Amino acid sequence: MGTHRRKVTVFPESGGRAGGDRVPALTCHLCMKFPETEAGKGSSAALATRSPSPAMPPLANAGRAPGPPDGGWGWAVVCGAFVSIGFAYAFPKGLAIFFKEIQDFFGTSYSEVAWVSSIMLATTYGAGPISSILVNRYGSRPVVIFGGLLCGIGMVSAAFCTSILQLYICVGFITGFGLALNLQPSVIIIGKYFLKRRPIANGLAMAGSPVMLCTLAPLNQFLFDNFGWRGSFLILGAILLHCCVAGALFRPIGAATTPVKPQVTGKGKDALKEEVTEDAMEMGSPTKVPMEDKVEEEGGKACCEKINQYLDFSLFKHRGFLIYLIGNVLMFLGFFAPIVFLAPYAKHIGIDEYSAAFLLSILAIVDMIARPTTGIIANSKWVRPQIQYFFSFSIAFNGTCHLLCPLASGYMGLVIYAIFFGLAFGMVCAMLFETLMDLVGAARFTSAVGLVTIAECCTILLGPPIGGTLIDTFGDYKYMFIKCGAVMVLAGAFLFIMNYYNYRMLAKEEKERKAKEENPKPVRTENEGRNSWNKETTRDGPELEPLSKEQEGLKEEVNGINEV
Repeated sequence: MGTHRRKVTVFPESGGRAGGDRVPALTCHLCMKFPETEAGKGSSAALATRSPSPAMPPLANAGRAPGPPDGGWGWAVVCGAFVSIGFAYAFPKGLAIFFKEIQDFFGTSYSEVAWVSSIMLATTYGAGPISSILVNRYGSRPVVIFGGLLCGIGMVSAAFCTSILQLYICVGFITGFGLALNLQPSVIIIGKYFLKRRPIANGLAMAGSPVMLCTLAPLNQFLFDNFGWRGSFLILGAILLHCCVAGALFRPIGAATTPVKPQVTGKGKDALKEEVTEDAMEMGSPTKVPMEDKVEEEGGKACCEKINQYLDFSLFKHRGFLIYLIGNVLMFLGFFAPIVFLAPYAKHIGIDEYSAAFLLSILAIVDMIARPTTGIIANSKWVRPQIQYFFSFSIAFNGTCHLLCPLASGYMGLVIYAIFFGLAFGMVCAMLFETLMDLVGAARFTSAVGLVTIAECCTILLGPPIGGTLIDTFGDYKYMFIKCGAVMVLAGAFLFIMNYYNYRMLAKEEKERKAKEENPKPVRTENEGRNSWNKETTRDGPELEPLSKEQEGLKEEVNGINEV
């Protein structure tokens, strides 16, 4: 017998984590003996016996997460989302109380001061994909806690700013990014805890925005009168740390809903390449270069799959998602500017500071009632199947309120405007994410909300500064309200028409699908049978050529008899 080089592989220890001695199995690949006497069976047994390299992790158990509990600890999660979403939406609006004084302190224009809220809102929405990736990687709880810390750091730093540019950085970017890490995880985790009662849960969580706005508007005015805007920013930074407490309530639920694919680490790839190359050298087969190309190709595919795991870019092929995205991008061009400039507008026409701040409180009180009420209505069996139409109506109603605002004269007129504006604003916000989840489903919602928010941040960033430019140009606020109203009416009309088209196309596709199920295609026709027989005869090869020739001769004889 000739000598050969022995290659010993240490297999992973058998048995569970607890109990039993862990003895690794040593196997010589070329000296294996198998019970089968046939070479083919022996080689197959060798492949079956050979275990994966220790560098390659075993397959994870592909389990499904339990269904949403629709209650229980979910209501504690709703309370935490109430606080997080409340700060994320209300805090940029509540800062409008300080705009007049900051403008006088730094000697800036309306449009320059409006960039503070615009940058904060744009960062809150533009950082949506980053927030979604972090939620997929670490979960909602640590992301929200970290976001609360960023909010506190940003506002405390803003108290020591000496220029409007520093306010852009501290309040706009740092605090805005912290609010983004509060908004996205709060909306996402509600979808994991609720299914049947999801519209109600979303409505209750979204009610945090008006409650916080109702509280922050008079509180900010009180803090400014007693501590100035710098002292107020210090106190507000401490208040924003409550987002960390809210994030602690976001207890993870279930396991991953998708099976985990085996991932080969860099070390595992090197071990795999080395092992295959050694075997190839022993067998005299030069397969080193093809193996390197294959590993590089698999690495590129793994990178693309990893990116698509966090952000599902196939949503851009989803018809309903594209309709929602275009309509919302247009809507946000006029969504936040009226709230930002409501209190300054009241001061501009001669209303005292506390009465101007109370307008935001009136708006917030009505908004607070409108959101859960809208959630209950949207959850009804009559409205939920057509919730996209209800959402479109809410946007158009919101725009109509802005178009009528210039007709309001005096404080009572602004009170009436604030009431209707709060109602319309609450209706839109209560269904803002529910309609998106209705279109794409809970499984793709994390990616969808990240992609939507980064697209919306452009118009959110431009909305208030455009309004401030109109005010600086014409010296009147009414043109800003008219611009916002016209844009939102246009967005509502677009969504209504396109959702009607989408519903028609979905009904048509469903009808065609049912027709195919009721009238299945015949199994095999006579022509298909002949074609398949011809293909089989051509695939038979040279072994059956004599038989096919004999069959052709019989056919010719039969044809000759028929002709006679």
